[in-house]
Amino acid sequence: MSESRLGKDIFLALAAIAWADGQLDPDEADGIVRAALDEGMGLEAIAEIEAATKHKVDLGVIDRAGLSREDRLFVYGVASWIARMDGKVSAEEAEALAKLGERLGIPERARMHAETIARQVAELPEGDRPARYDLSALRRIIAARLGDSKAARDAT
Repeated sequence: MSESRLGKDIFLALAAIAWADGQLDPDEADGIVRAALDEGMGLEAIAEIEAATKHKVDLGVIDRAGLSREDRLFVYGVASWIARMDGKVSAEEAEALAKLGERLGIPERARMHAETIARQVAELPEGDRPARYDLSALRRIIAARLGDSKAARDAT
């Protein structure tokens, strides 16, 4: 991918989600950096994102102007996966996910669907560790479900 559709602010927000419980595990850091690399972020941005995985950051401003609904759901799905990576979602992580969902403009029901899809992808035989988690499958499934939903609405 030659140009990132997701801005650096998205990956800094993912770091904030991972930091919400007071610690950021190495697997969470790997997942965030890998997602940024997969998205085609430049080296300067990657360095800043890596720094955010080493020092606590807060959920900042998210520029969603250039984000499609699919992009926003993908980001929320990745955040959900990162929050669950250590096997549990703390109250602080759940609160941070809710704030992210609000800032991305995602309704509660859509958030639940994105969380379910992220969990389904994590349960694939490839596993849920950062090196094996299929980020492209997450995006494909979200796109397909959005398409199915639109087709169902159009049919009625």
